[in-house]
This record gives sequence, structure tokens and C-alpha cells, in this order.
Amino acid sequence: MSWSLILLAMGLLVLGCERRVVGEGSGPVASGEGGEPKVVRSEEEWRKVLSPEQYRVLRQKGTERAFTGEYDHTFAPGTYECAACGNELFTSDTKFNSGCGWPAFYAAKAGDRVTLTPDYSHGMTRVEVTCARCGSHLGHIFNDAPDQPTGQRYCINSVSLKFVPAGGEALKHKE
Repeated sequence: MSWSLILLAMGLLVLGCERRVVGEGSGPVASGEGGEPKVVRSEEEWRKVLSPEQYRVLRQKGTERAFTGEYDHTFAPGTYECAACGNELFTSDTKFNSGCGWPAFYAAKAGDRVTLTPDYSHGMTRVEVTCARCGSHLGHIFNDAPDQPTGQRYCINSVSLKFVPAGGEALKHKE
């Protein structure tokens, strides 16, 4: 058997074994720690499914301007999902008004929903918060909320989130 046929057979086998997450915002996945599926897309695919502002913040680690985000002053009961993949990240029970200009939470919905990574960009030392499912940039976490149960402030870009009211469906971002 020739090498080209072996390589072709292996390629078809790999393509035939590709798994996908079903639902809005899904893409090819790989299994992560604990069996949680990871959403994997090319940058071209992300550009197609995200608005230009969502792409800039979620995929290029941008920041929306302070006090302009849709969810800064939203305190209705519900859940906040990743705008890129739908992963449930935060609940309204942990949201508070920090006065920083971005939605603030004192805890993620579950520890494995977000990934925390040291960030030394822009001459600062911070901790970046990304979605554990798709790797999208959400914001940063700071230890400057002593009046909150954890003492932490997850400072999250509104454009990185989708709000799902209690008992309802996700609200679309204002475009």
C-alpha cells in the first residue's frame, strides 16, 4: 500500500471522528479537564459569528470603554453567559455595583467556568479572566472588593456576556 493511501485513510479517520457541541455558538470541540467540551474555531470562524466589537474584545483581548457597557447597571435576576460560546459564567446573585464602569461579580458561577492567567501587558500586573470553554477574553479579576464575600472583583466587559433573565432566553446585544 502506498504512503499516500495510508495518509488519506488516516486523514479521513481523523475527520470522521470530529466532535461538535450542538447549539448556538458551537464549533469543533476537544475535551478539556473534567471532560468539559472545549469550543475550537479558527479566527475566520470567530469573525463570522461575533460582531466586530465582540471580536475585538473577546478574541483580541480588547476592553470596552468604561461606563458604556450594556450590563454595568443590570441587576435583574438571571445568568450571564459567554457571548462567544454560551458557557454559563456568572449569576446575578454575585453581581454588585463596584462603580468601576464595567459589570462586577465577586465570584464565577463555578471555579472551572473561567480560567485565570497572569497578565503583564500595558506595564501592569493583573490577572486575566477567560472563558474556560472557548478561551475568549472576558476581563480581569482584582483583590480590591473588601466589602464582598470573596474580597474579589471580576471586572468583566459587557460585550463579552449574554444575559439570560431568570426563566428566560438570552437577550441579544444592542448593535
